[in-house]
Amino acid sequence: MFTEAYDGATEVVVVGIAPGEMLLETITAAVKENDVQNGAVVSGIGTLKVARMHHIEHDRFPPDDRIFTIEKPLEVSSISGIIADGTPHLHMTVGYRDEWSIAGHLEPGSEVLYLAEVEILKFNGLALDRHYDAERRISLLGPKS
Repeated sequence: MFTEAYDGATEVVVVGIAPGEMLLETITAAVKENDVQNGAVVSGIGTLKVARMHHIEHDRFPPDDRIFTIEKPLEVSSISGIIADGTPHLHMTVGYRDEWSIAGHLEPGSEVLYLAEVEILKFNGLALDRHYDAERRISLLGPKS
């Protein structure tokens, strides 16, 4: 387990994403443009024309991720995650009409339909990174070395 208490200054970065823009790519550009080295995506909503996500296929190590694409008009009910060392790790939940919903890890290639709105909490002074665990073959959150 890794825990880190933070008692420093924060900023909020609000990102409005227009029709046709790519969701993760635009969030990543906003992170870079606003120099968000460490933070959290605390809210995200919108609509998508195309969603690209992945989820895990089993419970063994290393994980086996399955990337999938959904091409339907989707409601985004949630986008959240951590930004460590300038890199977002985000998950989202989307729904199709009143028929179903699905969640997964956000991948490049998700296209905004009408709009998306994302709020990022920037942690000034907190240094996080992901460290590769060679035994499990995954990257885990921890303090920046």
